[in-house]
Amino acid sequence: MAIAQLLLSACEARLLRPLDVQFARMVAGDDHPALMLAAACVSAEAGEGHVCLPLTHLSEALLFGGRHPELAGQLWQAVGEPDWHHLLSSAQAVGDGTTATPLVLHQQRLYLHRMWQSEGQVAQFIVREAHTPFDEQRLRSALDRHFGEQPDNWQKIAAAVAITRQIAVISGGPGTGKTTTVAKLLATLLELSSGSLRIRLAAPTGKAAARLTESLGKALQRLEVSEAEKQRFPAEATTLHRLLGAVPGSQRMRYHAGNPLHLDLLVVDEASMVDLPMMASLIAALPPHARVIFLGDRDQLASVEAGAVLGDICRCAESGYSSQRAEMLMRLTGCEIAGQEDKLAPAVRDSICLLRKSYRFDASSGIGQLALAVNAGDIRQVEKVFNADFADITRFTLSSSAEYQHLLDASVAGYRDYLEQIADQAEPRRVIEAFGRFQLLCALREGPFGVFGLNERIEAALQKKRLIQRQPGSKWYIGRPVMIARNDSALGLFNGDIGIAMNDAEGALKVFFPLPDGSIRAVQPSRLPPHETAYAMTVHKSQGSEFDHTLLVLPNQFAPVLTRELVYTAITRARERLTLYADNQVLNSAVKMRTRRRSGLVERLAG
Repeated sequence: MAIAQLLLSACEARLLRPLDVQFARMVAGDDHPALMLAAACVSAEAGEGHVCLPLTHLSEALLFGGRHPELAGQLWQAVGEPDWHHLLSSAQAVGDGTTATPLVLHQQRLYLHRMWQSEGQVAQFIVREAHTPFDEQRLRSALDRHFGEQPDNWQKIAAAVAITRQIAVISGGPGTGKTTTVAKLLATLLELSSGSLRIRLAAPTGKAAARLTESLGKALQRLEVSEAEKQRFPAEATTLHRLLGAVPGSQRMRYHAGNPLHLDLLVVDEASMVDLPMMASLIAALPPHARVIFLGDRDQLASVEAGAVLGDICRCAESGYSSQRAEMLMRLTGCEIAGQEDKLAPAVRDSICLLRKSYRFDASSGIGQLALAVNAGDIRQVEKVFNADFADITRFTLSSSAEYQHLLDASVAGYRDYLEQIADQAEPRRVIEAFGRFQLLCALREGPFGVFGLNERIEAALQKKRLIQRQPGSKWYIGRPVMIARNDSALGLFNGDIGIAMNDAEGALKVFFPLPDGSIRAVQPSRLPPHETAYAMTVHKSQGSEFDHTLLVLPNQFAPVLTRELVYTAITRARERLTLYADNQVLNSAVKMRTRRRSGLVERLAG
């Protein structure tokens, strides 16, 4: 059978996308079957979040992840077991990056040209020996004043790392005080700066930007600084798309290397959600003198798009600080810091700080203990935590229709408050805040345990309880929560933004969205970009958000999307209470399964 027909069969089996096949035919043509297969595979890898395709994965056993051995065998027979490095090195469509070719072969990895270029931009930026000048005595004094003089203060170390480097990465789990650290860090920088300091705050989604604005504002109120100094702090965070001036309907940005951003310091929160192309666009738009601080949790899910940039960068931190860097940080902070003579990417690891203490979750917190056990991949400890009768975590197995109904009833109870507030004609701001206190999270989109199936069933259950009034033939009703699925910069709405449908003062149905600056925007339903009902959302979409009560449901059969990072991310969305609906075996399999995004960034950072 011809290679093109076999690829179409892979498409029908949902092993490839139509886009992958079309790209392969454009790159290779029907006369080069092996190149066509390689092109289809690297395109499919990008669609699954991988930056590149290692040549070792171009084998019969690893084709399609081993999901369809019969079709893999037919394809392997059709291409004739080639010497991939020789074949790709001699192909006109494959280059080394110095010329414009659709594919790039670099260190035994095959890339789409744009991915190779973006990875190189990020690596080149991060490995720079970008020191910033400082007065050691003044900095030590300012750090002591804002952070105290405890001998084991990783927040203080993080601030010292960021202030003495042009590029810094601060990673920590929930409750480790990333925002508090940044507030004190900015206070220290502003105190030490002689002139004006243009500071911008950004995050990947509107929800994350709003959370950063709120939490930094609260941290600022606790700082012992004057009102005049507080006025120098940035008032609000924005989304990365807004920051860069995303042009509607295109990949272009208003700000880029030829028109850089007007700032001196950029703080990017929830950096684990930033994909490789966006990170490259952001880096390109920074002026040469600018400082940048990336905040995030390296153990969370990576971005939906390609790459796991924060996780790859933080892998360099496993070697610890260089001896010279450790001595400097000890002088600045008074903390004991071990240094190591390791040649692995000293410029990178000396720019990273991993926050190690959670101030939100202590020994009495089931959420905190469960997050630690899941992150360690320890299924025995996970079971111990659930059996320890913590008040803030509850588990159901979903082994019967009665437990599925219990899930629906729990969802109705969770959403009752905001719907009753609408009925009481509460202000939109109060309604939005009430909705944000509870959230149902799913691993899948399809099926009875996925977003679509649960949204339909929850709507039906709410209708039965007369909490909503759906009209036949219309998807809109008062109280409908929706999530934006595609950016619309003209409206100021971006992927992940959540709004609630309510009547405005004139009685017209509008969808009310909270904006990062704290204001509320009302939009006619007909003007919205693509969107979907949001009683249930995927764990991916929940990143950058926190809820008082999080309800997580896993499917009753294992799926490849179920990973340790997904479960950990879902758990850490809960502030006060977590309810889990999951089969024990499915949960254990997910905790043991790590997400691995294929890229060459770690090796490029290591030089």
